[in-house]
Amino acid sequence: MTDETECSRAACRRTATHHILWRNPRIHADDRRKIWLACDEHVSFLSEYLRAREFPVEVQEGLPE
Repeated sequence: MTDETECSRAACRRTATHHILWRNPRIHADDRRKIWLACDEHVSFLSEYLRAREFPVEVQEGLPE
């Protein structure tokens, strides 16, 4: 089991400092959003990974409420 505040990058155990809201428009309705957590080191990697697949992405500082 992983800590609920850990970065979503595989094998990263750092505390998340950002959250990334995204959806796959081919399978998710407009109102559905998924959340990945990211540490400072991996926020760019994770958000670019999603953008490369043409998913709508929004990066926000801090953890989701």
